[in-house]
Amino acid sequence: MFIAMNRFKVALGSEDAFENVWLSRETHLEDLPGFVEFHLLRGPRSEDHVLYSSHTIWRTKADFEAWTKSEAFRLAHKGAGSSGAIYIGHPQFEGFEVIQTVTANGAAAA
Repeated sequence: MFIAMNRFKVALGSEDAFENVWLSRETHLEDLPGFVEFHLLRGPRSEDHVLYSSHTIWRTKADFEAWTKSEAFRLAHKGAGSSGAIYIGHPQFEGFEVIQTVTANGAAAA
């Protein structure tokens, strides 16, 4: 598995606007090969921002990379950045290959 994350610093007072952008958009993810799951996460509050992260799980890194080159990707991200005053800086991408998974029933996979 591969986990793709983007971290966003959202200016204080812009949390609702940021969340509405994400909650009202078409993700175009559901039918993509290798897509497993998506989460939008709200994290800690700092003096000037609230930290958010988008967290997408893919079957493989190659599936994620194919998504980034797809028309579905372009459609899902059209207009991104048009709300510049919401963010402090640019999103920070982080990609991770899963080494171990432990499930609630105790199953473990490498």
